[in-house]
Amino acid sequence: MSILQSNKVIAIEEHYIDPNVTKLQEANTTNTRIRNPKMVSRMEDFGGERIEEMDATGIDIQILSIAPPGVHNLPKDIAVTAAKQTNDYLANKMSQNPNRFRGFAALPMQDPQAAARELERAVKDLNFVGGMIHGLTNSQFDDGKASWPVYETAAKLDVPIYLHPGMPHHEVRNIYYKDYTEEFALFPQAAWGYTVETATMAIRLVLSRVFETIPNLKIILGHLGETLPFLLWRVNHNLKRPGNAPIEFREVFCNNFYVTTSGNFSDPALLCCMQELGVDRILFAIDWPFIDNKLGTDWFEKLAISKEDKIKILSGNSSRIFKL
Repeated sequence: MSILQSNKVIAIEEHYIDPNVTKLQEANTTNTRIRNPKMVSRMEDFGGERIEEMDATGIDIQILSIAPPGVHNLPKDIAVTAAKQTNDYLANKMSQNPNRFRGFAALPMQDPQAAARELERAVKDLNFVGGMIHGLTNSQFDDGKASWPVYETAAKLDVPIYLHPGMPHHEVRNIYYKDYTEEFALFPQAAWGYTVETATMAIRLVLSRVFETIPNLKIILGHLGETLPFLLWRVNHNLKRPGNAPIEFREVFCNNFYVTTSGNFSDPALLCCMQELGVDRILFAIDWPFIDNKLGTDWFEKLAISKEDKIKILSGNSSRIFKL
């Protein structure tokens, strides 16, 4: 019998769209993303194709998060209201099928104090399992001390923050990617730009020393760690050379970060993560609907790792971290 059919499976980077947030983005931003209508329809659905595809591939639970950019490109006051509204929207959808859905809270990082309050409300009142940050917040990284109330609240509640990719800074897009974007549309996005931006945010968090102040803060990275497990030795080694302030980058990363399989179904990349971080820090995810469930589950079924490790990745680690 398939291990996915005989064991609980929790996929933790799966997306939805709130039509009301889409309207706010269209009204308040100049760079609204144009999505395929079919993709939009799939993300707005909570009971048709989504459930059918979960059932067909053995996925028991999706931990849902609003599709990027979430509320991170909205003006401050609008973002705070939008985050509350979309978290209520998702909570209502979760309540209609509580055995299949859980959620990450949208966080209005434009106002970190409000974002911290919203994270607490979402976890305590709406039964969410953590919060998600979608890339840059109005072109700014969220590592500075002004953002720390969110991380303090996450640690107090013992829930993780998921760092999800967002669009690179507009100047970076122009300098790094513009020459090839017309021919290769995903070069500045999932093919490379997202990884660079998200990995940079993760490194900045460590260098900010937030983990020295909040040692039990848990951060999740998708796509098997946005290349950082592969680069841990090099980053750590060079930060210890003369000219750097003292910091234990590798130790902090291995103690405070978790990674997911979302959209990176590579045997060598997974084995690298297992060797660097240990299997207890790896969580199953697909990145639905941008990636089909079957692509991820077929890959996982064929992996040449132990049954015990597969069960940990499929649900054991998520059940522990999210208290499911």
